[in-house]
Amino acid sequence: MQNNNIPNLTEDTSLHLRDQLFKYLIHWKWFLLSLLAFLTLAKLYLRYSIPEYIAQTTILIKDEDSGGIASELSAFKDLGLLSGAKNDIDDEIEILKSRTLAEKTVKAGDFNISYISEGRIKSSDAYGKSFFNIDFKRKNEEFYAKDTILNINVLSFDKFELFNQENNPLGVYKFGQIIKSKVLGEYVVNRKELLVEDDKALEEVKGKTIVRLSSLKNATDSFRGRINVVPLNKLTNVLEISCIDQVSERAIDFLNLLVTIYNNDAITDKNMISEKTAQFINERLGIITKELDGVEKDVESYKKNNKITDLPTEAELYLQNASEFKKSSLAVETQARIVDIMIDFMRTNKGSDIIPANIVPDDNASSVLIADYNGLVVERDRILKSSTMENPMVVRMNDKIKALQSSINESLRRLKSTLAVKSSDVNRQTNILGGRISQIPKQEREYRGIFRQQQIKEELYLYLFKKREETAITLAGTAPISKVVDSAYSSDSPVSPKKSVFYLIAFMMGILVPTAVIYLRNLLDTKVKTRYDVERLGIPFIGDVPHSDSHNEIIQSNSRTSSAEAIRIVRTNLEFILNSVEKNKAKTIFMTSTLPKEGKTFIAVNLAATIAISGKKVLLIGMDIRNPKLDEYIKLPSRGLTNYLSSNDAVLKDFVVRQKGYEHFDILPAGIIPPNPAELLMGQKVEAMFEQFKTEYDYIVVDTAPVSLVTDTLLISKNADTFIYVVRANYLEKALLKTPEVLYRERKLPNMCVLLNDTDSINGYGYGYGQEVVKKPWYKKIFSFSFFG
Repeated sequence: MQNNNIPNLTEDTSLHLRDQLFKYLIHWKWFLLSLLAFLTLAKLYLRYSIPEYIAQTTILIKDEDSGGIASELSAFKDLGLLSGAKNDIDDEIEILKSRTLAEKTVKAGDFNISYISEGRIKSSDAYGKSFFNIDFKRKNEEFYAKDTILNINVLSFDKFELFNQENNPLGVYKFGQIIKSKVLGEYVVNRKELLVEDDKALEEVKGKTIVRLSSLKNATDSFRGRINVVPLNKLTNVLEISCIDQVSERAIDFLNLLVTIYNNDAITDKNMISEKTAQFINERLGIITKELDGVEKDVESYKKNNKITDLPTEAELYLQNASEFKKSSLAVETQARIVDIMIDFMRTNKGSDIIPANIVPDDNASSVLIADYNGLVVERDRILKSSTMENPMVVRMNDKIKALQSSINESLRRLKSTLAVKSSDVNRQTNILGGRISQIPKQEREYRGIFRQQQIKEELYLYLFKKREETAITLAGTAPISKVVDSAYSSDSPVSPKKSVFYLIAFMMGILVPTAVIYLRNLLDTKVKTRYDVERLGIPFIGDVPHSDSHNEIIQSNSRTSSAEAIRIVRTNLEFILNSVEKNKAKTIFMTSTLPKEGKTFIAVNLAATIAISGKKVLLIGMDIRNPKLDEYIKLPSRGLTNYLSSNDAVLKDFVVRQKGYEHFDILPAGIIPPNPAELLMGQKVEAMFEQFKTEYDYIVVDTAPVSLVTDTLLISKNADTFIYVVRANYLEKALLKTPEVLYRERKLPNMCVLLNDTDSINGYGYGYGQEVVKKPWYKKIFSFSFFG
């Protein structure tokens, strides 16, 4: 009767994950060994590897003209020809990273020359610590063209032995002695000063030192590849320059020298531009001076030829004189008209009228005569009021009046002649002055053309003279393009190799390598490994039995091994499968497997012993009559089942033996191997035997033959209440699991369940308790688990 409804007590995801974890943990000794190996390798690597240090310096790029045509014309910014451009931080970064700057730095600091002290295991760079240095006299293109090695073995404070690149001796020399070479030219090995010269100091300086001369190209490429220039942030002109080197002092010296050369190159560029600007200005000043002299001579000649000193002043004076002459001409004409009026008046005057006084200007004589005349006329008229014309006094007065009237007429005629001459002179002067005034516009135009040339040349001369002084000041005080914010410095801890990183990598490799090996082993291993390989078949899983070093011993009541505890759990699980068996009849348990040596006999013997310990009457029957194995666990007689089946008058109880040490544990051995095992098992006596035993025992455990080799097990399967199909871990191929799967699906074995035997275990794993008895020496304990065992 098939029972597939038993509770699977092992269906637990946590157990599955735990099994996957313990699949690796059982090899903990290999993990420990791998960790120790990788950590040791990491320590050895760190011990003998050459560390690298990083040096850093920060500089501020000043906000000035960075060079090019903008700087060349910076003296003319005030003309508006161009505006001064600010330094482009990206351009300066590229300049600092340029090959040219790195090459200049390598040359200036002799960074292509390395001094390496030989050690027993590794050599170390002796930068700044070497007992000597080499002064090469000829550093030409040939010197920097190729790599060369010199070996110097210090013999004493005064002597050393020199070897070439092939380590062939070249001779013994004194420090300070000139050495000649076809490739390197003349050079001198100079000893550095020591504070003391004693035996201890000599021992320290003795030994071989390798002097490596790298080509300029290789040295430049090496340093340039290790330089990094980055801005500290996008809002400032501060750059951080870093360099990685095996010697922190060399990296510091290289960065400081790099910044110095960078500033010096910028100063040189600025000075060169200023010098060219000054040269240009001086040349133009010479030309302008000559042109200015020529223009000034033209001004002198023009003034001399035209008899002028200051044309605007003279023009103003001419205009003032012309105005005065015009006023004089008008005054003379007015006086002449007045004189004509007076002459006409005197012509019509009969001596009785008063002559107007103060009319004739600028003539005192006429005015006096008119005044006398008017006085006599007034006096005569007064006398005539009381007298007649015949009065002698009146007659005398009339004579005087006539005489004065004649004098006045004569005076007026002379004044008129004088005014005519004066008017003619004023007109002549006016005409002369008018001619000169008419020439002023032409003279002014001509003079302005000459003066304009003089003014332009003069202003250009003064401007260039001023710029020459400014350029001279610039040459005298050219400032560096950058300011060092932080001088080069280096941390004491190397950037490579990092101990923490290497130890972390070693730790990870120590875990990953055995994990990968175990994973690949499991991936490539086609053997059944864990319960999950058989649970996929869908057959009820009864339990797994760990590997036992005491596999040929039978479980006793005091057994506490993990195998014993596992078999006790199997027995408990069997109760769920056998709960449908009729009472008062023995529960028949058959053991089978796919192949021999899967441990079915071991399970049968120990399962029967476990049930017997609980007080139940148990019979163990060996029905693998082709290859009986019970005698490997229990001492049994040679007669048994096959003898009973092949005999007609044999008594069944005569072949049953009691196991020593157990009260209710009987065994029916397999007997001798018959020539016709299948025919014996097909007989009626087998069924009769089981019918008899089922009434005499509580449990019957039967060890049968493997199902893939013979049909013996299938022939007797109808007598079983349940079949325990034993699968041995790390032994049976997974492809052969098809056999139990087919048997279960076709129900050829009643109430079939699977037991996994000989599984891997560690102390306490599998069932939570149990103590594995291990009888191994300590060195075998360490390597008791292997990746592939």
